[in-house]
Amino acid sequence: MEPTFLQTFFNLDIIKEVGPYILTGLLTTLKLSALVIPLGLASGLLLALLGFVAHNRVLRALLVVYIDFFRAFPPLVLLMFIYTGFPYLGIELTPLQAVALGFMLNNSSYFGEIFRAGLESVPHGQFEAARSTGLSAWQTLVHIAIPQAVRNVAPDLVSNMIEVVKLTTIASVVALPEMLYAARTAQSMLYNPTPIVFAAGVYLALLWPFVILLGRLEKRQRLRMGASF
Repeated sequence: MEPTFLQTFFNLDIIKEVGPYILTGLLTTLKLSALVIPLGLASGLLLALLGFVAHNRVLRALLVVYIDFFRAFPPLVLLMFIYTGFPYLGIELTPLQAVALGFMLNNSSYFGEIFRAGLESVPHGQFEAARSTGLSAWQTLVHIAIPQAVRNVAPDLVSNMIEVVKLTTIASVVALPEMLYAARTAQSMLYNPTPIVFAAGVYLALLWPFVILLGRLEKRQRLRMGASF
């Protein structure tokens, strides 16, 4: 007897059996996201600030090369290179360390460009007004420019965070037991795609609220921009 569509892709018995194992992988995915997103945000903001305040042409050129290079370099290839290539240099990294480093290099380039656009969107008069009150250049950035820049690019930041969470699935190539790795392992043991479908549903449930938030932020930004004209 041929298996039905539901038995093949939505087998409840298999979900009950592998559900706890996949949800354990979800916990790893959440921990990984909680690590790599702040790393990407912090390193991206640092890149944006360096590019914004730097007057040295060589430094600015190096920042452009760094950002363009890691935006163009495939993140999966980067992760495999770090995990399998660094040992030839005598640098042994755990799967988590390799993923954290690879994601930081990749994400910092994207977050850096977003923050740069945000800083450039702050009117120059805001800087002059802040300096006239006695604030230093860095105080002006911290208290005046960065908060406005973050607000101006909030939709782009949230969108990129969603992409980072989805990108954590590539951590499975270095045997980091995140949710996709758990689902693939269960699928290979049971010869049934239900674990992959279940994992996809969990990802959808996890990210859907953030997609809704993104839509609201984009709508609010359009209204604010419309009101400014």
